[in-house]
Amino acid sequence: MKNKENEKYVKWGITACVVVIFSLFCYYQIQGMRKGGGMLGAFTKILTPFVYGAAIAYLVAPLCRKLEGVFVRRFKGKKKESLASSLAICLSLLTEILIVAAVILLIIPQLINSISRLAEVLPGQIRSARARAEELMASHPEWLEWVEKYFGNVQERLNSWISKDLPAMAQSVLTSGVQKVAGAFGVIYNLLLGQFVAIYLLARRKQLAAQARLLLRGTFKTSWADWLENEIHIVDRMFNGFFMGKLLDSAIIGGLCFVGCLLMRFESPILIAVIVGVTNIIPFFGPFIGAIPCALLLLLEEPMHCLMFVIFVIVLQQLDGNVIGPRILGNSTGLSGLWVMFGILLFGGLWGVGGMVVGVPLMAVIYDVVRQLTIRGVKKHGRDDMLDEYNAKYHAEGK
Repeated sequence: MKNKENEKYVKWGITACVVVIFSLFCYYQIQGMRKGGGMLGAFTKILTPFVYGAAIAYLVAPLCRKLEGVFVRRFKGKKKESLASSLAICLSLLTEILIVAAVILLIIPQLINSISRLAEVLPGQIRSARARAEELMASHPEWLEWVEKYFGNVQERLNSWISKDLPAMAQSVLTSGVQKVAGAFGVIYNLLLGQFVAIYLLARRKQLAAQARLLLRGTFKTSWADWLENEIHIVDRMFNGFFMGKLLDSAIIGGLCFVGCLLMRFESPILIAVIVGVTNIIPFFGPFIGAIPCALLLLLEEPMHCLMFVIFVIVLQQLDGNVIGPRILGNSTGLSGLWVMFGILLFGGLWGVGGMVVGVPLMAVIYDVVRQLTIRGVKKHGRDDMLDEYNAKYHAEGK
């Protein structure tokens, strides 16, 4: 009896130590994030190529499996599986590299052309806007009196902004641009390393899956292992279905945007189409994120084109949201609009644009885990009547 009590106290002591250590770890991580990333940030930075490689391997894996199945049926001999796997990996990664290279080669010339064009047009636009404002104020002196009454001397503020604030702003933009370019080279470097990581992950994917299954079965009880394995399959189905569907949907939207920009004779149609297509991967907020810089670019070129583009994007997104998207994605995540927005805002706030991309499927997984645990708890406490009542009242209306 005494041994059992001692064992109970030992378990409590171990639990308390784990809780204290974990709390201290979280505290120092939060402090470190405020100062520049902390140990977890440094560890994540080191493993960035592996993260990129894992993401590439995960996105390429469906194509790799299909190609491998085709090659296995074509080849004969004992080594056909090894040869089929090698060819499938090479062709899958080559396809991915060609797609990325094609997008980059399409964007870079258009981007350089747009920046040079903007540098030519912007000073004239500023002078024209200033002349129009002065002409308008001269013809309506009562407006000038009202503006000066509430906002002070507009002329002095404008001259001060042009002579002091505008150069400082330009310097800040230039510095930020240089930093972004340097960061882009870092991303390219990590992507190149990630390609090699992806090769190893794709080549060893079956062995890694078997090792993970052994670890799962060796660590947890059978019932929990079955549940976790089923949940892992749900996670894979959620993420794979969402990303594959979103990529196809975004490619279609980008193509339609390119055709529309060509028909309406917009400047830089390829750049606009790529921006709209890529940002369309982000649910809910993506269309607005992509449309704003494109609209500003067109506004500097031709204000009427900006208005036409805004109307066109609204029509295009309605077509995507009501026709194209549902046909491709269906209700792949099973989330209502409320939880979609919650997931995007939550994980977008934590991880930026990447969090906005993965926020919806990740929120769907969390929702499914909480739902299953709730159902198990309700049944364990013998309140099946509450579950039946809830399903009868709300299940048909969505989650």
